[in-house]
Amino acid sequence: QLHLVESGGGLGHPGGSLRLSCTASEFTLDEYTIAWFRQAPGKEREGVACVDSSGHNAHYRDSVKGRFTISRDNAKKTVYLQMSSLKPEDTDVYYCVAVWWRHMYHCTFDLPQDGLRTWGRGTQVTVSS
Repeated sequence: QLHLVESGGGLGHPGGSLRLSCTASEFTLDEYTIAWFRQAPGKEREGVACVDSSGHNAHYRDSVKGRFTISRDNAKKTVYLQMSSLKPEDTDVYYCVAVWWRHMYHCTFDLPQDGLRTWGRGTQVTVSS
């Protein structure tokens, strides 16, 4: 069974950087499309970035374009979210999610139904001076 664990969250400063990691138990990580979502209290979970199974195509939320970069290292079973030029509004719990490529080949924040996706438990990011 696939399991995902996020790490790298913590306190960042406006204009600074953090790098989040999502590590998978699945040894065939290259068969999965991976996305990062975030959620603030009282708000809906929103897509941040996505990378397809090839690692060559990515999709970003408009508000993070040019600031965040998603990448993957299948040998390490890890997907990264490099966060730069941080803003206070980036403060959220960040989650990674995996979808088998047969169910989501192209990156999108419109995920398939429960049972076809696997979530991590999240990592807190706080951006404050």
